[in-house]
Amino acid sequence: MWQGQSQVQNQQGMMNQWSQQPSTQTQPGATLTMDQAKVFAQQYLASTGNPNLAVKEIMEFQYNFYIIYYEKDTGTGAFEMLIWKQFPSNGMGGGMMGGRVTLGTIMPEPGPNMMWNTKYSPMTNGKMGYGAQVSSTMTVSGSQAEQFAQAYLNANFQNAKTEMATEFYGYYTFDFTVNGKITGMLSVNGNTGQVWYHSWHGDFIQEVEFD
Repeated sequence: MWQGQSQVQNQQGMMNQWSQQPSTQTQPGATLTMDQAKVFAQQYLASTGNPNLAVKEIMEFQYNFYIIYYEKDTGTGAFEMLIWKQFPSNGMGGGMMGGRVTLGTIMPEPGPNMMWNTKYSPMTNGKMGYGAQVSSTMTVSGSQAEQFAQAYLNANFQNAKTEMATEFYGYYTFDFTVNGKITGMLSVNGNTGQVWYHSWHGDFIQEVEFD
């Protein structure tokens, strides 16, 4: 049986760590399933109290589940969250987020999600939540961002190609394939064109898209 253990929520915003931890299976080596990740993602959504947000997709990787939340009225990506699917043996998760990662913890994805998100990240302008008035206009267009992303892939991977992009406030995130198979993702800053490769996921396993 799974029990919600703790919840940290800023009433103005969404991107806070939130824990839904199991009452059993707490030993190293325990892992989470996609079905459990779906439940946790929806429970986190409910905890935000924002009726304009919804889950767009969940991708399962070797080390974690990656979740996109988006705004229903604009269709724009709101923010990205991670659920660690197992206890990281190399300290990856805890080191990046400044604390110990525990099974079932939902936390903001590091990198662009925290550093470039102009609406939902407290690390940018502090405007978080559906009450903030933030323009989604970026100087780098979607097609330009794709060109920057593809140039990065050409320089660092063989036979890699950009795929589906999600536009967020301040940046774009792209999935990419290698030899036709989903391999990972990278983000492009919507004003500078800087590329940030997501190095913390591991191998891709599966994805679920929501209507």
